[in-house]
Amino acid sequence: MSCQIEISLGQQRLILRSGADIVAEYAVSTALNGPGEKMHSECTPRGRHRIAEMIGEGAEPDTVFVGRKPTGEVFSADLRTCNPGRDWILTRILRLEGIEEGINRGGDVDTFARLIYIHGSPDDVEMGIPGSHGCIRMRNADVMDLYEKVGCGTEVLITD
Repeated sequence: MSCQIEISLGQQRLILRSGADIVAEYAVSTALNGPGEKMHSECTPRGRHRIAEMIGEGAEPDTVFVGRKPTGEVFSADLRTCNPGRDWILTRILRLEGIEEGINRGGDVDTFARLIYIHGSPDDVEMGIPGSHGCIRMRNADVMDLYEKVGCGTEVLITD
């Protein structure tokens, strides 16, 4: 199945389409700082992207990733207490790359270099409102479902 992902920053929704048909729809949480493409802005980049890497195949829900590698930890309330302020990247990672030169690719607006992902987050993180450091956060069950439906090269359109 050839699909496309559409992410609406205004609606905090991710829609997976196959042609005109909606295959799945999920609540997400994008950047607390809003939309933006600049390096170190902690904003969610807009425009046309694609999935460049898929990380976490077979990892159990709540697997903790740092630097796109599993740490051997499984997220828990105790782990959070011991690591206050940690930006939790859990379960699966879909790493994005921009495909629009000068908008989200190259220079200080490069989505891939900014390490922008679609990824899982702790189950108590509220979806439907901005709150991330630039990435697109999802519930663990949702990101696992999405991961099974897409592949590297899947187009991702992020709009206001």
